[in-house]
Order: sequence, then structure tokens, then C-alpha cells
Amino acid sequence: MVLWDPAHYLRFSDERSRPFYDLLARVEAEDPDHVVDLGCGPGQLTRSLATKWPGAAISGIDSSVAMVEAAPADDSAEVRFEVGDIRHWQPADPVDVLISNAALQWVPGHRELLPQLIASVAPGGWFAFQVPGNFDEPSHRLLRDLASDPRFAAATAGVEWPSAHDAATYLGDLSALGCRVDAWETTYLHVLTGPDPVFTWISGTGARPVLQALSAPQREMFEVEYKALLRTAYPAQAFGTLLPFRRIFVVAHKGSP
Repeated sequence: MVLWDPAHYLRFSDERSRPFYDLLARVEAEDPDHVVDLGCGPGQLTRSLATKWPGAAISGIDSSVAMVEAAPADDSAEVRFEVGDIRHWQPADPVDVLISNAALQWVPGHRELLPQLIASVAPGGWFAFQVPGNFDEPSHRLLRDLASDPRFAAATAGVEWPSAHDAATYLGDLSALGCRVDAWETTYLHVLTGPDPVFTWISGTGARPVLQALSAPQREMFEVEYKALLRTAYPAQAFGTLLPFRRIFVVAHKGSP
């Protein structure tokens, strides 16, 4: 199981938050009673849902105990956090809005879960999610190549590799389930600063399972080589280090009976 670090994850909170708000802007629910954020992470974005829908009960659910424990406490808001697995989550009653931001890519075969997730949404409700679409970019290709090196391959053989599909695939899946679907892709051009910023970014997310699988001496060797590869693939420029990051957005409106 991957051990997530909320503080590390939040080091680029502005860049990681923007897709959430871009996704939310297309959810046209007016006065939902129950809103759920699946894979809520450290919860600061979940908390913002109470501002958009002040009358709703908000639930944040994440499989990481560390992330849930890091969620901001506020007894005055109708926001609750709990540990739960997306694969097995089922609400007691259908929810009005179901959000999942940068989480489904960690669920193997998550397309097979879409019927179950849509069934958890009330008629007339909304299901919206965002997943990274950058797994063919140098940051991930170099990671996979280095992890398969004979020096590291035995240790990394069983790691979790995130994956996602294109917007058209998800649009087809959810349209077949009777939803009206808005799907699109965006490539953000993040300008990162600091030493080895691309490594700092990916070591908090996509590279984390690989790094945790290595022994301490292996990890030290791996990080030195991976950082050097990333510096070549993403050279520092006068304004910072440019990290293009493609993301997939899907908003499905479930039909009324």
C-alpha cells in the first residue's frame, strides 16, 4: 500500500488545485443535498465545496489514513471526512453530486466501476471527475524505464502504476449509461521553481510507489539518476522549469426518471 504524505502533496497546491476548480465550474447543480468527494486527499478542496453549496452535506472519502487525518477540521461546516476505498464505496442513499479529482487513475480497471458510480448518483444528479493524462510524458517514461533497470526491477515489480483513458473513451462509457456528458482535455503549462522541481512534483504523486518499493541504498541511487534524467528532459530556463501537464475532464449529468 502506498503511504501518502499530505505535506509533500501540498507543496504545489496552487497547480494541483486549479484542475479541481476548472472541473467544478462545469457542474451545474444548484442546490444539492449531499455532495461526495471520492479520493479527497488532504481535504482542503473538499472544504471549498461548502462555499459553492452552503446548504449541502459534504463528505470527503480517501483510502489514505494520513490524508484523512490531515483534513482541516471545522465543526461549523457540514463537512465530514472518512477513510474508504473507491472500489467498494456505496452510499446509503444516492448522492446529488459525486466528485473525484485526480484519484481514479490509481484504481485499476476503473472504467468497470463507472456503472456502480453512476448508480450511486440520484436521478438528475452529477458525476464529475478529472484524471491526469500525462503518462506518456518524459517524467513517467523515464520513471518506468529506470524502474525496469536490473538494479531495481526486482524491488519495483509489484508497484502500482497509475493509468487513465482519453476523454472520448469516458464520454462513450457514460453516454452508454444514459448520461449527458461534457468531456475535454487541457494541457497546463506549470512553471516550477526550486532545485529539481519536477522530481519534487512527481515524487509526491506518480513516482511515490516506486520510491517506496526501494531499499534505502537503492532509493538513493535511483533518485540521483532520476533527477539527472529529469533535468535533461525538463531544463531550467530563465523563468523557471516548464512542466506541461495534460489532464482529462469528464462531467456527466444523470437523466431524471
